[in-house]
Amino acid sequence: MPELAVQLLVLLFLVGMLAGFIDAIAGGGGMVTIPAMLLAGIPPLQVLGTNKLQAVFGSGAASWSYARGGHVDLRGQWPMVLAAALGAVAGALLATAVPTDWLAAVLPLLLVAIALYFGFKRGVGAIERQRRISPLLFGLLFVPAIGFYDGVFGPGTGSFLMLGFVSLAGFGILRATAHTKFLNFGSNVGALAVFLAAGAVLWKVGLAMGAGQFLGAQLGSRLAMRRGARVIKPLLVTVSLLLALRLLADPANPLRAWLGS
Repeated sequence: MPELAVQLLVLLFLVGMLAGFIDAIAGGGGMVTIPAMLLAGIPPLQVLGTNKLQAVFGSGAASWSYARGGHVDLRGQWPMVLAAALGAVAGALLATAVPTDWLAAVLPLLLVAIALYFGFKRGVGAIERQRRISPLLFGLLFVPAIGFYDGVFGPGTGSFLMLGFVSLAGFGILRATAHTKFLNFGSNVGALAVFLAAGAVLWKVGLAMGAGQFLGAQLGSRLAMRRGARVIKPLLVTVSLLLALRLLADPANPLRAWLGS
């Protein structure tokens, strides 16, 4: 029924707005959008492709908002964004041919480790620190590797980028959040290109959710810029733990079988 279709699009718009708000601050928006689309009856491949379309709006809006606030130089970061996009293209291409079950098993453990790092390490991200890796190596090695992961699998990409910017590049947590969103924009665009070529994008759903993402990202980024580490750090820890729990709750996750054996 047309009325039902409109109601469903409105609900997905609201889901996109919530995801954009969360993602602009701490990442993890896919934890909200992917289950919602699956519950709406969208096939898994189209869910992945459409998720990248709507995520472009959220990460792009958050990047622009942080840039206007002076927290990221969009022009200067384009080489890293391109590296993230190319990594995501390679990852998305590989995802069409290689099973990623082992990633689903390992990822919850990595996310818990990230939550513990940010939750218990005092002062982490509160101030700028000395970088542990040169900008060249960071852009040539770490960034495309995370972009590749985003194309292959995706959940937790924002958490991994945050960890890299804070622990390797020495960024404060607000500056790290701003740069994370811009690089995530690049990886979203790269993966989206592959899914578009495969015809795996539902435009009506993606644009409706993208409009919600845009609004949510504006609200989330403004809150993060006002409150800084006081809101970013606890939300990052919470999102990482919730994402780990959601992945572990999946009956198909191999880690459940390993732990039960």
